Amino acid sequence: MKLEIAFVGAGKMVSAIVNGLLNEKIFQPGAMACTSAPDGTSEKLSQATGIGQADSPEEMLASGTKRLLLGCKPQQFDQLDRDLSEWTEGATVLSIMAGITLETLSERFPKARHVVRSMPNTPGQIGAGVTAYAFAGEADEASRSDVEKVLGSLGRVFAVKEPEVDAVTAMSGSGPGYVFEFACALEEAGMQIGLEKDFARTLAIETILGSGRLMARSEEHPETLRNYVTSPKGTTLAALEQFAEADFRGLVAKAVQAAHNRSLELSSPDA
Repeated sequence: MKLEIAFVGAGKMVSAIVNGLLNEKIFQPGAMACTSAPDGTSEKLSQATGIGQADSPEEMLASGTKRLLLGCKPQQFDQLDRDLSEWTEGATVLSIMAGITLETLSERFPKARHVVRSMPNTPGQIGAGVTAYAFAGEADEASRSDVEKVLGSLGRVFAVKEPEVDAVTAMSGSGPGYVFEFACALEEAGMQIGLEKDFARTLAIETILGSGRLMARSEEHPETLRNYVTSPKGTTLAALEQFAEADFRGLVAKAVQAAHNRSLELSSPDA
């Protein structure tokens, strides 16, 4: 039986895609298979979902596949058998690996029908992610729709040009890390003014969660929403003045720029 999709890698993001595809009834378990490094992850994913499991990509692809998703670690990419290009003739090769360019992917899989580079983020594990993708060359609407069907299992999907993938990596790919860091800072600040640790953590999480939902549902710009909660001579203003004094927005801009620079470095052949 020709697989609808085969996965190289079986970590959290691949697991999220598999579960999303199953939940949406896009593919049946028997139409999917995975393989991984000898760390037990592919066996666990297979047992948890009922999809196939193989000891190597070659074993998995022997019967052919319409789609190959590369979800292994970027540093493992060069360890993949060069003969994989023969098995992917006419298939769509979709990468979710950071820093592996379309040029590199196209050189490795010259016989593929389409080569696609994408950047998801970790909220995709609960279907609340955002993913950007770019094709190597032109693609018709049916091919784009097919890729979005797979990546949409993680959440929202956006088509971009490849140079934007590195920018997306810096903003939304790494962005959850920034939010988690802010949550940690907010929790610690709460503890410093006398709140119990677990309560401070709950307040930090619920405040970020609620504010995100409000932004998503409101037609107002986040700056307008900020102004609504900022009264003259009030507590929020006192806090925001400290942010401004420390150039909070400038710090965020520097952080995102640093992530963008690093993404470009990883995409470089000399990285």
